[in-house]
Amino acid sequence: MSDSPRASIIYYCPFCAEEDLRPVEEPRGGWRCNACARVFTVQMATIDTTRIPGRLREEAELRGGSA
Repeated sequence: MSDSPRASIIYYCPFCAEEDLRPVEEPRGGWRCNACARVFTVQMATIDTTRIPGRLREEAELRGGSA
């Protein structure tokens, strides 16, 4: 396997919810569920910063207005 650290650890299988997971070499960043034999990857698409608590208030304060 590569020496680079994984972005995150997966705690349970998204298909069967079992916790017996092992990292695999291919596909890169993949995990194998020993319970259901599926191999999968998880990828974050984006972070929705508009949903961060307090974000709108902070932006309004920066513009000099009030929330």
